[in-house]
Amino acid sequence: MRIVSICPSNTEILAYLDAIDLLVGVDDDSDWPQSITKLPRVGRDLNIDIDKVKALQPDLVLASLSVPGMEKNIERLEEEQMPYIILDPNSLDEIADDLLTVGKKIGKEQKAQQVYDDYYQVINEYRTIANSIPNKKNIYWEWWPKPIFTPGQKNWLSYISELAGASNVFSDYEEASIQVEWDEVIQRDPDEICMVWVGVQEKKMNPDILKKREGANQLRAVQSDQIHILEEYLYCRPSPRLLEGLKKLAYLLHPTYYPAS
Repeated sequence: MRIVSICPSNTEILAYLDAIDLLVGVDDDSDWPQSITKLPRVGRDLNIDIDKVKALQPDLVLASLSVPGMEKNIERLEEEQMPYIILDPNSLDEIADDLLTVGKKIGKEQKAQQVYDDYYQVINEYRTIANSIPNKKNIYWEWWPKPIFTPGQKNWLSYISELAGASNVFSDYEEASIQVEWDEVIQRDPDEICMVWVGVQEKKMNPDILKKREGANQLRAVQSDQIHILEEYLYCRPSPRLLEGLKKLAYLLHPTYYPAS
């Protein structure tokens, strides 16, 4: 079977299913595992070169709608009549379901079930610990600075927060991703700020940008220097790799409760 993945999280799902050997091409941003680095590249998420995809003669394209604008990739796949499936999870449960969906599609049902079970074992372990923590932290997640975008209730980062003994300060918004004003962040006064700008490496994120915003010095997180620059690839991609991010975040917030990641 010949597979092309046009989203990093889809590539990571294939890795968890021990199916990297089926890949014949990936998007420009797929960077894990290391073994995919020499595969042909077909463009970035919003600018996939469908002609390049077609030239690779895939039996299946793993597409995504996780970023607004990806719809045009689907339209082009339809025009070229290429076989594809769309993975567009928001929650940890939907990511687990995608494991089973892809596993069935590529003949890896047994491996998918094993990964699925292991995935929920970690979730259940961390949920048990989270339930024992009396003083939860409030987190403001920033995944784009201008305009400000942050995850809402349906986003996996709200679930990750809960499993790490915390809550997302914007989880009262039902949507998975929302645009907010800086004044709203100040009003909610989070204990912790986690910066994970989508598609931006940690070394290019500067907390001083946030600190210079009007009223930032009023925030508890700023006053106590609880601004965390986290790895985008561990928090912004809907794959089982999010659990690596969970382990890191949980220990960061509550080191006396959680094991070191």
